[in-house]
Amino acid sequence: MTRRAVITGVGAVVPGGVGREAFWRTLSEGRTATRRITLFDPAAFRSQVAAEVDFDPAAAGLTPRQVRRMDRAAQFAVVSAREAVADSGLDLAALAPERLAVSIGSAVGCTMGLEEEYVTLSDSGRKWLVDHEYGVPHLYGYMVPSTLAAEVGREVGAEGPVALVSTGCTSGLDSIGHAVQLIEEGSADVALAGATDAPISPITSACFDAIKATTPSNDDPEHASRPFDGERDGFVLAEGSAVMVVEEREAALARGARIYAEIVGFAGRSNAYHMTGLKPDGREMAEAIDVALGQARLDPTAVDYVNAHGSGTKQNDRHETAAFKRSLGQHAYDIPVSSIKSMVGHSLGAIGSIEVAACALALERQVVPPTANLTTKDPLCDLDYVPVTAREHAMDVVLSVGSGFGGFQTAMLLARPGTAAAAAGRSTR
Repeated sequence: MTRRAVITGVGAVVPGGVGREAFWRTLSEGRTATRRITLFDPAAFRSQVAAEVDFDPAAAGLTPRQVRRMDRAAQFAVVSAREAVADSGLDLAALAPERLAVSIGSAVGCTMGLEEEYVTLSDSGRKWLVDHEYGVPHLYGYMVPSTLAAEVGREVGAEGPVALVSTGCTSGLDSIGHAVQLIEEGSADVALAGATDAPISPITSACFDAIKATTPSNDDPEHASRPFDGERDGFVLAEGSAVMVVEEREAALARGARIYAEIVGFAGRSNAYHMTGLKPDGREMAEAIDVALGQARLDPTAVDYVNAHGSGTKQNDRHETAAFKRSLGQHAYDIPVSSIKSMVGHSLGAIGSIEVAACALALERQVVPPTANLTTKDPLCDLDYVPVTAREHAMDVVLSVGSGFGGFQTAMLLARPGTAAAAAGRSTR
């Protein structure tokens, strides 16, 4: 029997609200969560806006010891995982721990913890030789990105495969894809899969300032993130996390679980071209989409909605518009496409999982999230980008894509449970 992977629980810590329902309200109401940075004084930087999470770790259920030990990104991941497990209805104590896996994605690891400790150890940069005795006991954990996956594994008691996936801004998609593969090959029956990043810090802002990737629209933070808009001028940095319970389909059905979606296709490609540059024809992203469709045994016309990477840079928006046309053909003009980064910003490695969570909720509720702030047409982006307002829309299959520094391109297909598209299943690799 072919093993298939389904999403049965969703947890989210995102700008605009902590928790799955707060996240969905932000999306369905078309509200933007971008503002002037409050986590540090951004006055010295070109881009001074971000999408921050209003996060109180104590209110979220973390103990003082956990708060002291864990970087902000790890805190996000653990809280998201808790919500996902509760939402799934799983009794973790009844699971064989060696059949429980964790797959967490992150682009920049424990950035905030590392920067804070460097500032302390170097006396705000005044000392070239730092004194390690001033460091916190768990400093080593900040230096090892896998700490993020280990924290989630510890939280849920996972003794199966536990891994950190770091592929830049496609990390959140790739971590879920890794979990799907673990389920399909029989290495695990249940996986906590998702991603987390908390990169809103001086060092990250300086890096993106240097390459002018982030928006300088500091006077109007609410409208600074403008994917596919003719007046866009860069992406808005963000933070957040989403974690999902991914489990084997037959077991989920046997326990009467509510299934949000079945993951029916997943593929990645690299452009082998440039660290930050993209080829205008979108060929590599289109190939990833084609492979995912082949796994799902679906025709391009089966896709009902595309959740775009939609970062809000001209290069990316035009690149993926070309990819959609290349892979979906004329059908690309007939279906809605949107970018939730217009509302919750670009949380680097975390955003792919946040977008998959959005797709799962969109499938369940049959509503397409909008592209907020899209008011001025870019003639080279001529698809239906669902401007400003969410739209009720019948959907059986959703395509979510990601594009990351280093040339990474990822595509994932989700199908509504009980539909013909879900029944088609994934081909044997």
